[in-house]
Amino acid sequence: MPATITPPPAPRLKSRWFRGGAGKSAQQQASAAAFIVWRVARHMLDRMRRAGFDVEVGPPYFAFLREVLVFLVALADRIAYARQGAEGRLAFTAAMVHHLARILQENEDDLLGPAPAGAPSNGDTFIDLVNEITGHYAEFGADPTLADAGAGFHPDFAFVRYLGRRLEPSLPEKDRRWVLDQVMAVEAPEAVAMVQRSLSDLFEPGAPRARRSSTTGE
Repeated sequence: MPATITPPPAPRLKSRWFRGGAGKSAQQQASAAAFIVWRVARHMLDRMRRAGFDVEVGPPYFAFLREVLVFLVALADRIAYARQGAEGRLAFTAAMVHHLARILQENEDDLLGPAPAGAPSNGDTFIDLVNEITGHYAEFGADPTLADAGAGFHPDFAFVRYLGRRLEPSLPEKDRRWVLDQVMAVEAPEAVAMVQRSLSDLFEPGAPRARRSSTTGE
């Protein structure tokens, strides 16, 4: 079993995105949301590595990262639907995914090189994965106890378990038996909470809430 190691602190995310302004466009909200999702996904990968999981630098690194990003996109999409309705959610999620594809492609191209000539770009490969896998996540629901408590959309057991299963191939054989427990008990709950808080601030910038030093920034 991977060693128990003190995880790195949560990344500092802005606590208020658009102070004192009028409502922002889906593109502006999507750009901010993509930044949130990217930071949270990277944080989750770093935590897994510090906990002893061998996410190797190279293709496995980006395979892991893509799966976490798709999970968080599916989460953000549900939150957007609850806050903005079907039409607003469609524009927001599409723009967010394209922002993430650009960020991912820039990083993957820099570290591993661009995709071979004639093959889809690294960004297009991510978009194809989003189109394929978010349909799977759509079959899962929310935890009814947390929803009843006013926590908004909170993925249920099957939603989070599916992420753990999809991450298994990106890890060496020795780590695969442990990844499901780590993701479900530790990593996914923190990632979900961070995205929930940050998107709540994004969609309702004037709503007051208590400061949390681990997730707020300037």
